Amino acid sequence: MDTSHSRMAPADALVIFGVTGDLAHKMIFPALYAMAKRGVLNVPVVGVAGSQLSLAQLRQRVEDSVAEAGKIDDRAAFDHLLSLLCYVGGDYNDPDTFIALKQALGAARRPAHYLAIPPALFAIVIRGLGAAGLADQARVIVEKPFGRDLASAQALNRIALSVFAEDAIFRIDHYLGKEAIMNILYFRFANSFLEPIWNRNYVSSVQITLSENFGIKERGAFYESAGCLRDVIQNHLFQIVALLAMEPPAYQGFGAVHSEKAKVFQAMRPLQPDDVVRGQYSGYRQEAGVAPDSDVETYCALRLFIDSWRWQGVPWYLRSGKCLAETAAEVLVELKPPPQKLFDDAAAVTGRANYFRFRISPNSAVALAARVKRAGKEFTGDQRELYLLDEQLGEETPYERLLEDAMAGDGALFTREDAVEAAWAVVDLVLDAHQPAYPYQPGSWGPQQADTLIAADSIWHNPMPEKGRK
Repeated sequence: MDTSHSRMAPADALVIFGVTGDLAHKMIFPALYAMAKRGVLNVPVVGVAGSQLSLAQLRQRVEDSVAEAGKIDDRAAFDHLLSLLCYVGGDYNDPDTFIALKQALGAARRPAHYLAIPPALFAIVIRGLGAAGLADQARVIVEKPFGRDLASAQALNRIALSVFAEDAIFRIDHYLGKEAIMNILYFRFANSFLEPIWNRNYVSSVQITLSENFGIKERGAFYESAGCLRDVIQNHLFQIVALLAMEPPAYQGFGAVHSEKAKVFQAMRPLQPDDVVRGQYSGYRQEAGVAPDSDVETYCALRLFIDSWRWQGVPWYLRSGKCLAETAAEVLVELKPPPQKLFDDAAAVTGRANYFRFRISPNSAVALAARVKRAGKEFTGDQRELYLLDEQLGEETPYERLLEDAMAGDGALFTREDAVEAAWAVVDLVLDAHQPAYPYQPGSWGPQQADTLIAADSIWHNPMPEKGRK
């Protein structure tokens, strides 16, 4: 039985490296406040960063962050959060910083160390924690990206595993904490009607779109080092593919889910240059921090095959990009048409066959498209959507859910070493061997070459706003 990421004892402190950074400000502080409101945050929170801050200044940063994210609507919970804070300032290369951290932790023996820092600092901090004896019963929460190619991912995993056990390493991909992503896993295996058709015999193609209608937002230097394939597709979209493509887990424990997802990545055929279309929106090269002759992709579409018994021969089309027509994330699982054209409108029916549609954002939904007959003598009809799930109130934010799970020692929504490396192996060749990026206009759906990529099997499904839906 796979016991990877078996549940650990709860953490008795939270250490946030990079507490003065953007991620802490935008995501972590609001998540901690939400946890405090629900009464599940009752351990010391130690912020660590290079700058010298007073505790009053750190508290003010937390107040500004929570106020920006919404409002402080539970003063007692907010004051409780502030009471848990303390701060350690110092250089991550300096052993004295870790000695000061050990003093700040006091009696805590099972801290969770959250690395909300640039990837270049991961190894320095992990080694520093090991040298100071701060890793013995601790866990480490690592923010993506986990490397920038297969070799660097393997190197990062080696360093992490030299200090922490695999089940004490929580690789956080906030996308896995989304309610709609978790619903894909539930919908697949909680319903018996899907299993007979969820394979190469009935599915003609699968496509996943993650689009944003805005640009890189002053992150030019970061984007120049990453690009869309590394930033979004190799992690977020591959995780969605794994949930859609995996075999049923043998038992409820999350070790079984991790194992089946890893098998999907291992079965993916390595991408070749002809499988990938890269694009760059007009105006990207004028953004701050971007090289004037940059070939970094702000859009990427690819065709993927999973060489497994279930999916052999079924093409998976993934695309993501900045400055596209809509901000949305959707999956379309298109089924094969019926084998016989029986009805009066058979010759006239063009376009899509039946499909399942999973909308992930901005709202979550599951829909099934089926043909229904029009009134009258003729056997003619239209394709309509059965809408199975709409937005649910009371959802936890991804960071709130993931932080709480990591503190509790629950590894279900985190990523395992073998899955990370297998996913990098799929894209490794095309990170360097590829065509130049094609220009596209902001507000479009990307370069026309992406339409050619999918043309043999389907056409792209462009997510639409669903504001008017009841």
